[in-house]
Amino acid sequence: MYNRVSSNVRKSWLLILVFTAFAGLIGWLFGEYLGIGLWGLGGAAIFSVLMTWGSYFSSDKIALSMSRAKPADETEHAQLHNIVEGLSLAAGLPKPRVYVVQDSAPNAFATGRNPEHAAIAVTTGLMEIMDRDELEGVLAHELAHVKNRDTLVMTLAVTLVGVIILLADLLMRAMFWGGMGGDDDDGGGGLAAPLAIIGLILMIFAPIIAQLLQFAISRQREFLADAEAVMLTRYPDGMIGALKKLQADPTVVRSASKATAHLWIESPIAQNANEKRRGASKGTRLNRLFNTHPPLEERILALQTSSVTSGGDWRDAPPPPA
Repeated sequence: MYNRVSSNVRKSWLLILVFTAFAGLIGWLFGEYLGIGLWGLGGAAIFSVLMTWGSYFSSDKIALSMSRAKPADETEHAQLHNIVEGLSLAAGLPKPRVYVVQDSAPNAFATGRNPEHAAIAVTTGLMEIMDRDELEGVLAHELAHVKNRDTLVMTLAVTLVGVIILLADLLMRAMFWGGMGGDDDDGGGGLAAPLAIIGLILMIFAPIIAQLLQFAISRQREFLADAEAVMLTRYPDGMIGALKKLQADPTVVRSASKATAHLWIESPIAQNANEKRRGASKGTRLNRLFNTHPPLEERILALQTSSVTSGGDWRDAPPPPA
C-alpha cells in the first residue's frame, strides 16, 4: 500500500513536469507567432505552475461546489457518518468530511489533495437504493482513492489537461487572427510557415493526447479501488452488489460535468448512461479510449474472478481487460 502512495506521488510530479513541458512548447510557439520569443514559453510555464498550485489547494472546494454538494448533517445522515468513521479507523485515516448531493442518480466521489483534506460525497439516490453492505462498499472504494492519493493524481491531471486545452485554443486563435509574426523584421516571420504547421498539429493533437492520458489513469484506478474496497470491508458481495445496482440504474447526475466526471465511482455523464444500459463493453475500442471509467460489467467480472474475493491478494488477480 505504501508503494502505491509513493508511486502516485511520483506520478504527480511526473505529470506536472510533462504537462508543463507540453504547455511550454505551446507557449514558445505562441511567442514566436507574436514575435516575443521565449517570453511565450516562460509565460506558459508560469501559468501552468500557478494553475497547478491553485488546483492543489482548492480542488476539493471546486469539485464540491460544481457538484452542489452540501455537508451531511450528522443526525439526519447518522448511518453515513457511522460507516465513514468505521472505515476510516480500519484504514488508519482521519475521517474525511462527508457531503450529500441532492440527486436521484446513485453515485459518489472523493476529492482532496491528501487524507487530511479529503471529502467524500454521495448522492441521495445512492443512499436510497443501496443496503448497508453495498453503501459500505461504495464508501470503501472512495476511501481507497483517498488513501492511495488517487485524488491528488487525478486533480493534477484534469487541471493540467485544462491548461493544455486552453493554451492550444489560444494558439489557434493567434493563428487565425493573424498574430503569427508574418513580417520577417518582427523576429519570427522566417519561421512562420514551419511554425504554423507544427502549431496546427500541436493544436489538434495536444488536447486529445492529454485527455487520453487522463482517462487511462482514471480507468486503471477504478479497478484497483474496487479491489481495495473489498480488502477493507472483507465482504466482496457488498462491492459487487453495489456495482450491479449502479449498472442497472440508467439515471445520470444532473449537476455533474466533464471536468469532474473522473472523480465519481461511475461516469455521471449522460452519453455514458446509454452505453451503460446497452453494455459499454460492447462499444468500439476507440469509444472506450475516451471513457473516464471502465465498463461496470468488467469491474464486476474482475472482482468475481479475483483472488481478493477469496481472501487472497488483489495483486495476484488477472489484469483487468484492456
